[in-house]
Amino acid sequence: MIKATIKDKPLVIKILSDSFDDNKSVNYIIKQDNKREKRIKVLMEYSFDTCFMFGEVYLSNDKTACALILYPDRKKFNIKAIWADLTLVFKAIGISRANKAMSRESQIKSHYPNTPFYYLWFLGVLTSAQHKGIGSQLLAEIIQDSHQQNKQIYLETSTLKNLPWYEKFNFKVYHEINLGYSLYMMKSFKKLES
Repeated sequence: MIKATIKDKPLVIKILSDSFDDNKSVNYIIKQDNKREKRIKVLMEYSFDTCFMFGEVYLSNDKTACALILYPDRKKFNIKAIWADLTLVFKAIGISRANKAMSRESQIKSHYPNTPFYYLWFLGVLTSAQHKGIGSQLLAEIIQDSHQQNKQIYLETSTLKNLPWYEKFNFKVYHEINLGYSLYMMKSFKKLES
């Protein structure tokens, strides 16, 4: 995998917008109107910027897949982060839906550990490159990176068909949240060094 640079931002946004267009969780957050596709791009831009500041952004070697990693313990409130949050509310979520989005995030975060962890926020593969093992290769490399950092990986998925795929990589569902759709909270179950 390749560590993305700021020049890769448009490509990462394209990959994620393409692969998460019909995702239940993304569409739960995004205001559903005639600007929906633009709003998804704003969400992905926000996610890229957040992970670029407080985590890592990776691309597959062929640049058809990407992963956004966040280290929540490193996330700090600064002017840039606050501006990004406000932009997300106004341009993607919508003011009337902000409480709904914050409630969802609060429910999710209440099930995170109090110790540092490796949060796989998004992993996406361009639709045209799916089912070729590119996402599996990227996930294997992400798992290896988390092992080198001795951190457990946490993630959520609303896509039922992704559960067996993650389970092949030793992820297990540890909690399910009902938001009008099921959001499955998963974590890696490889024994980490103490």
